[in-house]
Amino acid sequence: MVSGSGCSVMDVLMDEESGKICQVAEHIEVEQEAVEVIDVSGKLLFPGFIDAHTHFDLEVSGTVTADDFATGTKAAVSGGTTLIIDFATQNKGETLDEALENWHKKADGRCSCDYGFHMAISDWNEDVSRQLEHMFAEGVTSFKLYMTYDAMVLPDEAIYQVLKRLKELNGIAGVHCENMGLIAARVAEEKQAGHLTPDAHPLTRPDLAEAEAVDRLLKLAKAADAPVIVVHLSSEAGYQEVVYARNGGKAEPEQEVYLETCPQYLVMDDSRYSEDGFDGAKYVCSPPLRKAADQECLWKALAADQIQTISTDHCSFTMEQKRAGIDDFSKIPNGMPGVETRPVLMYTYGVRQGRLTLEQMCRLLAENPAKLYGIYPQKGCIAEGSDADLVVWDPETRWTLSVDNQKAATDYCPLEGMAVEGMPETVYLRGQKVAERGEVVKEDAGQYTRRGTYQKF
Repeated sequence: MVSGSGCSVMDVLMDEESGKICQVAEHIEVEQEAVEVIDVSGKLLFPGFIDAHTHFDLEVSGTVTADDFATGTKAAVSGGTTLIIDFATQNKGETLDEALENWHKKADGRCSCDYGFHMAISDWNEDVSRQLEHMFAEGVTSFKLYMTYDAMVLPDEAIYQVLKRLKELNGIAGVHCENMGLIAARVAEEKQAGHLTPDAHPLTRPDLAEAEAVDRLLKLAKAADAPVIVVHLSSEAGYQEVVYARNGGKAEPEQEVYLETCPQYLVMDDSRYSEDGFDGAKYVCSPPLRKAADQECLWKALAADQIQTISTDHCSFTMEQKRAGIDDFSKIPNGMPGVETRPVLMYTYGVRQGRLTLEQMCRLLAENPAKLYGIYPQKGCIAEGSDADLVVWDPETRWTLSVDNQKAATDYCPLEGMAVEGMPETVYLRGQKVAERGEVVKEDAGQYTRRGTYQKF
């Protein structure tokens, strides 16, 4: 059994009717006729993994993501993820209640793993500030702010005000950090030069665009005396801004800053944008893929427990959808699939290559997001009274990632042909077996998960 603090050989008793773990002990005596005994000797037992950054059924760039909540959560649970937290999005002019209702309509009754929502705020005023209290009553206790994108960007004044208000409510915000003005200027430069192919994308969103926005966010958060999450951190330059804000060269942390990164920034680099023809469009996401040096920095930060969570930013499109930008890279829908491959990538390239321990993998993929997003110890651990979300991990299976074996609704696999190690042999959701060796065996078992306020750690 793997936890964030250690590995041990334990028996786990779970009750399918209540969906809870009843007992965890070195040896549990049971009447053989009364229970089903499942021998997982030689396997690793993880708590169900949590992906706190997905975009399912999202209208963006004149289209809708390829994965809705039905296909997206099947992909998630097939890979061992038993809870996703998606981004309900307030369009300008909407109330937060309207936005939340819209996302419930998309998700309710269609999910094969449990699900919750963050709330992305695009319109900030006194009415929205008052509506936040009802969001907390509905179990939405974390929020998303954008420092770029015309439809979503908030000015610094509003970001500061949101952070102050969330501090009052013991909520927390995750922020997309990129400098919008710099990106717009660089896009104009590349177009003027006639550079319209996918390899222009990373040039228009340099690491400095991320670093400047991270620095600005952290100064706003410090002024508001509020905790903050930098989501999908991609660069060494951005990371160094966080290092400085956290300790400023002093022994004790100066700011409460949490970091999330994603597998794409750990296992791929910007050379992908130069693939033949239009294939570079497969990897167009924001922030973009970076250099090998950025990967190394992020791995070292993970090993040193300086990055708290790994999510995916799963935002999938087919190649036909991507072809909207065939003549103009800035029109390529931004995003990649990833919700089903995160655990196996972190096991293969983290644990098996000595970059992460099993305990760190457990913390990054389960325990820490449960704490950060207000659902620990209901989820994120294997303990008496916790939800019986369990992943029986086969550490020896070796297989190859391919569009032919993925569950996501895209027509390509960003990591086609990549050899990986380990596989979720069996996945349990609240005591029910829902997936086996990459195949979903029980659909639509997911429930909406209300969350409490974040726990500092």
